[in-house]
Amino acid sequence: MKRFLIYILKILVITVLIAVVLDGLYTAVFFKSQNRGKIETVVNSKPQNYDVVILGSSRANNHFVSEMFEEKGLKTFNYGMSGGHLFEASLMLKLMIERKYQIKNIILEADLNLSNDKEADGISAKFLPYIHNSEVIKEHFEPQANFTELYYVPFYRYVKFDGKIGFREICKILMNEKTNALDNQGYYPLVKHKNGNMKNNIVNLNPLSHNKYYEEIKAICKANKINFIAVMTPMCENVKGMNYFEKVKKKYPEIYNYENVVVENKYFSSCGHMNDTGAKIFTARILKDFFNK
Repeated sequence: MKRFLIYILKILVITVLIAVVLDGLYTAVFFKSQNRGKIETVVNSKPQNYDVVILGSSRANNHFVSEMFEEKGLKTFNYGMSGGHLFEASLMLKLMIERKYQIKNIILEADLNLSNDKEADGISAKFLPYIHNSEVIKEHFEPQANFTELYYVPFYRYVKFDGKIGFREICKILMNEKTNALDNQGYYPLVKHKNGNMKNNIVNLNPLSHNKYYEEIKAICKANKINFIAVMTPMCENVKGMNYFEKVKKKYPEIYNYENVVVENKYFSSCGHMNDTGAKIFTARILKDFFNK
């Protein structure tokens, strides 16, 4: 029995050692990554200067044409993340401040994402390789229910989120395989799809009275003297429950409502996402209203 227990103990020790080594190797590779996504680009970057930084979900990523800001002489990058929530937008801004970014204006897409204050697993996972090397990331994840295992169990985060930060991603980084996430200063243009979903129902969607991460972004901007512009972006004409935007305006009166600036279906790829033509019409309006001088 004693020999058996010693054998089991040896197996456990070897397993832990392998996990620690793999954790270190994977993390080292992620610190070499700079051309695959927006998160690792910020984490591994030096201080930057921007006139305009755009944050939000896909409704930021697909709606703000960075090039049009650049044409006005405004150095701009669209850090909107498809599938992301305000949890990730807030953390992205914290990382920029941690890395000494100088930012004059933040444009935050704040509309449908005000209805929750949860992390988006598929997006938040991409911050996890750096959780031991950034106090900002650690503190941001600390309130989450699974923080203990993510932080203290070696290699656990890479196994749990293998589809996002696992072996396949490691291989792509090592092969220096680029993505299109950083093209067009972060803006991702959409085309009109024949089979795009042009119906949406948000009748049961309600904005939180106090969205923790929205308030964090607002507070960070105030503390760092960044001009904060929060906007609601358009949806197609077939949406049911458009009074959601009125609910947002009632709870967050400082957010500018642009949901009806573009409404015709021909300007949308799907009901919640404008195509490139619609995005340019919308961006032109934002530039006129906030950056005309």
